[in-house]
Amino acid sequence: MEKHDTNSEYSSALGLCRQIFAAKLEDYGASWRIMRPQAITDQLFIKAKRIRTLQTTGNAKVDEGILPEFMGIVNYGIVGVIQLRHGYADSKDMTPAQALEFYDSVAAEARDLMLAKNHDYGEAWRSMRVLSFDDLILTKIERTKEIEDHKGVTKVSEGIDANYFDMVNYAIFAIIKLSGDEA
Repeated sequence: MEKHDTNSEYSSALGLCRQIFAAKLEDYGASWRIMRPQAITDQLFIKAKRIRTLQTTGNAKVDEGILPEFMGIVNYGIVGVIQLRHGYADSKDMTPAQALEFYDSVAAEARDLMLAKNHDYGEAWRSMRVLSFDDLILTKIERTKEIEDHKGVTKVSEGIDANYFDMVNYAIFAIIKLSGDEA
């Protein structure tokens, strides 16, 4: 039986996402700072919906596959947490270096959450199909929209940030599976 190093695989997948995030910061700066959390949720929906369409039809008219969309979900999920904590702005109000510091901080929290849950669930994600990660992300998006519609008030459920963190981690699991031997 092959031994997996989830922490190392997670770091590699997250590193790919961070490279894209950093490159886009060079191109656009922190232009995403103007996005309200609801718009970020909608952007996450667009990415997850495209993954589902590609998985269902097997046909892409735009030359980008499923892997870049999961990477986008990681990055928008992290941006979502940043926006929840710092609010949105009317213009780019942070430098690329500051944005990367916030990114790294939120990413470290996501990793800690993954390690705790992965311990408790016994690496069950390894037996899951990639399409299940997309379905779970779409479910988390629908839950997030409901919470947003209720102005963030829940009776027993976790908040928007918890849903963003779960989306990030599901997407990273998908990236690991798509990038590695498990694809």
